[in-house]
Amino acid sequence: MLIEPAFSLPSVAVTRLLDQVAELRGYPEIIRSDNGPELVSSDFKKWAEQHNILLYHIQPGKPAQNGFIERFNRTYR
Repeated sequence: MLIEPAFSLPSVAVTRLLDQVAELRGYPEIIRSDNGPELVSSDFKKWAEQHNILLYHIQPGKPAQNGFIERFNRTYR
């Protein structure tokens, strides 16, 4: 597990961190996320395509669709 505290993580930083995790665990088949700018950017989409990762974005305003990460965020804060 990797935690990078920051007020903002641009897509380049997100993909760098995901590459670091993938060195140990491999790349996922699917990433489910909200619609944050770093996760809908063209850079992030290109990175996912290069690694054959399907991106699944939840509906805007529906955080319950990504309940696992919402629970983690609440606990971690």
